Amino acid sequence: MLLLLSVVKDQRKTAAALRVAYKGFVRFLPSVLAIILVVGLIVGFVPPKVIAQAIGKNSGAQGVAIASFLGAVLFIPVIIAFPLARSLLDMGAGYMATAAFITTLTMVGFVFLPLEIKELGKKFAIARNALSFVAAVAIAVVVGVIVG
Repeated sequence: MLLLLSVVKDQRKTAAALRVAYKGFVRFLPSVLAIILVVGLIVGFVPPKVIAQAIGKNSGAQGVAIASFLGAVLFIPVIIAFPLARSLLDMGAGYMATAAFITTLTMVGFVFLPLEIKELGKKFAIARNALSFVAAVAIAVVVGVIVG
């Protein structure tokens, strides 16, 4: 409805906006396909029992540690990580471990640490990552207490 209103008001601006939207969609499409691929591979090749044992509700601190480490070292775009987290929960992962995975994935960047050190300095980069890791685990514990 709003698109039609926009066309009526100004066809040139609407066409320009649609071109921008199309370009954004084309840039976004590989991420959507990656989501489908990554989630499909994990669901297809990793048995739910393995997920439940490693990072399930009863995995405790070890499960949170595994999920935190994976989140800190993997480079997965967040747009892929959220559907993956949902799939992990569906396969038996615990909320605390899943929260640890997502928060360390978004807050800690071991993959980019060399670049961060180069641009921001060693002391700052290491302190930021260490504090982010601690904060991410604390967030996971809070989520586990509230939801679990």
